[in-house]
Amino acid sequence: MKRETPYREVDDLRRDYAGRRPGIRARLQDFTCVPQEEYFYELVYCLLTPQSSAVNAARVVEHLKEAGFLWSDIDPSEILAGKEHYIRFHNTKARHLIEAKKTLPGILAALGEGSSPPEMRAWFVRNVKGLGWKEASHFLRNIGYRDLAILDRHILKNLRRHRIIRALPKSLTPARYRTIEGKFRRFAEEVGIPMDELDLLFWSRETGKILK
Repeated sequence: MKRETPYREVDDLRRDYAGRRPGIRARLQDFTCVPQEEYFYELVYCLLTPQSSAVNAARVVEHLKEAGFLWSDIDPSEILAGKEHYIRFHNTKARHLIEAKKTLPGILAALGEGSSPPEMRAWFVRNVKGLGWKEASHFLRNIGYRDLAILDRHILKNLRRHRIIRALPKSLTPARYRTIEGKFRRFAEEVGIPMDELDLLFWSRETGKILK
């Protein structure tokens, strides 16, 4: 006897996935090809995105590159505060960027130790100011690590839509994050779509684009 699933709209999800799978897999392959010299600015992007738009964060990264932020002794707060790409909490985030630049050698050394994705995420949460579980997962995904959930509001909304979770959490403690990630992983296994690919599928449903 076939077991009834508590999930909903699974057939629609599979249809969407079938149409977008080539682009999703190509995007994930792009992440594995990011050169190490770009890791710092991928980290900067993930430090900027909380409470700010991904588009603005990407624009600020380009301005910081043009200014030579990695190699120059400049205060990035004015760039972050620009009206055309405003980043919320720009002063605090500017301090986090400066701190990340100082600790970059240790970050690169940690990435070279061959730790598993969960171990690597835990290291970043402990050692990089401004990175929570979501941001650390996001950064690691963007440089080629797999099987980590990026539980932003768009993903959580889709998890509720498909009855993977009953309600949106008011906050995400480490324990709650791991619990929801576990539910997300089990759902991915049951529907036959890797969790990383579901993440990008959910994002493309929200935005029409396969973003990073």
